[in-house]
Parts: sequence; C-alpha cells; structure tokens
Amino acid sequence: MRARILVVEDEEALCALLEYNISKEGFDVEIATDGEEALIKIEEESPDLVLLDWMLPKVSGIEICRQIRASAETRNLPVIMLTARGEEDDRIRGLDTGADDYLTKPFSMTELMARLRAVLRRTRPTLSGDVATFGDIILDRERRRVRRGQREVHLGPTEFRLLDCLLQRPGRVYSREQLLDLVWGRDVYVEARTVDVHVGRLRKALNRRGEKDPIRTVRAAGYALDETYS
Repeated sequence: MRARILVVEDEEALCALLEYNISKEGFDVEIATDGEEALIKIEEESPDLVLLDWMLPKVSGIEICRQIRASAETRNLPVIMLTARGEEDDRIRGLDTGADDYLTKPFSMTELMARLRAVLRRTRPTLSGDVATFGDIILDRERRRVRRGQREVHLGPTEFRLLDCLLQRPGRVYSREQLLDLVWGRDVYVEARTVDVHVGRLRKALNRRGEKDPIRTVRAAGYALDETYS
C-alpha cells in the first residue's frame, strides 16, 4: 500500500509541481490550499505525511503543526515544513513546534524527495519496505503472503489490503468510511456494512483457538489493531 502525502500549499504553480513530482515517486497525493481545508483533510483522509507550507490563508502552518501535535489521533503524524523563511530563529521555531524536518524555498525536488523518504523511513517504517510486522503477524507485500507465528495465513485480496492498512498504524481507529476509501477506493460504491463482513473474514483467517484477536472493534467508531496485543 502506497504512502499518502498531504500537500498543504496555496501557491498554485508550486502545488502542481509538488503533486506531479511526488506522484512520480510512487506516492498518493492529496492537496489542500488553505489551513482550514488542511485540518479537515488531516482528520478525514488520514495521510501518512504532511508537507506543510508556513504561510497559509485562514490558518497558518505553524498553528496546524501545533494542532497536529496536540491531538492524540495525530501527534505522531510526520510533518515537513516548507517556507520562504530562512533565518535560524524561524527554523528553530518550526522544529520546536513539532515539525520533523524543515526545507527553505527555493529547494530542489531531488532534495525534497530524499528528505520525504528519510522521514517516512524513520516514522512510518512499514511503508518504506516490503514487510510489515505486528506482534507475531508478518505481512510480505512483495510475495503477497501473511504469517502468524509458524503458520501461513491465507487471505483474499481484500482481506490482505485491509490487514495492510491496519498494520500501518497500530492503535489508530479507522472508521468504516475511511477503510472503504483506503481499501476499496473512493470511486467504488460499497456499503459500509461490507467492511464488517471482511473484518469478520480477516479475523477468522488470523485467529486460531487460544490466540488473541489483534483487531479491536470500537463501538460506533470502527476498527483498530490493538496495541496491547504486541
């Protein structure tokens, strides 16, 4: 599953350039052109990294970064700040607010991509390789295989994508609507209760007698991999 990058930038030409280059690197890209739209997309779209301009209409990049770090849901969301401010005090302020990295305009796309991949490797290691693990569960993306302990787990394509999605952020509660977008795609119409059916199939395949169920159902909210499991 590809990493989802939210680009928050109000300069149209730069926004288009960023979208093109980041997509070319194999990432999924979402765009927000002001601070209010960015906060909504961070809550609804569940990005894996935010590329955040400092100066934005409505809500500043610094304030967005503060709100990201203040929320339990997003405090570990990686943020790279983009800004025309090059003074040392400004860089320190951005990093102190919680940014994982800081890039001053103008910058090269090569450097940006290198930093973006480096931050993802550090903060989202399951997205930077072909193998993801959680407790005794191992998911191999290249071979399309899943193991739990010493046994192989046989999953259908949808259950494989569903497990891959949950593995990327253990402990995060995904709503049924979010899982529909991430696993089935936004352009596919599927009823929300379909998620429950496939979670049931995933549980049946993963769990044998005496094994703890790693998938937690959160009433009226959705599903998560239980962090206490691992």
